Amino acid sequence: MLESSEGPYFEDFKIGQRFKSKIGRTLTDVDNIWFTLLTNNSNQIHFNKDYTEKYFQGEPFKGRLVVNGFLTLAIVAGMLVEQTSQNGFMLGIENVKFLNPVFSGDTIYAEAEVIKVRESKSRPGFGIVKIRTWGYNQKGEKVVEFDRVFMVRKRGASWTGEKKE
Repeated sequence: MLESSEGPYFEDFKIGQRFKSKIGRTLTDVDNIWFTLLTNNSNQIHFNKDYTEKYFQGEPFKGRLVVNGFLTLAIVAGMLVEQTSQNGFMLGIENVKFLNPVFSGDTIYAEAEVIKVRESKSRPGFGIVKIRTWGYNQKGEKVVEFDRVFMVRKRGASWTGEKKE
């Protein structure tokens, strides 16, 4: 059985603690178009350049395809998993705000701050952590902000499926 020997574990989280992605991720038209089509999003602003050139000529779009917001959200969340939730699982995403559009060629980075930490009331050996997360582009402009809530195990704990009554 594979055992994760590295954290973070529930005990490692403290309110105010901050995380920053170790790498950036440059988005391409291929990333955007595939994600948009795989999710059945029919908004042409994500995959039809002729459409965006005709109907979205002005700032900030300038006729460019806009990266699907859910792709941006997923990448920003994923960039911090190793430092936050690799020993747990996501419970929810709250307060999502898309602040600036993302375009092909933009490089995205992520940061987060722990805003809530508590023991799980129903799952012994686990705790719940909430982090405020934001993604920003290569110019330092925030593109997305959200709160991610995840359950994370304590050192030595494993999921048994048992629930405390």
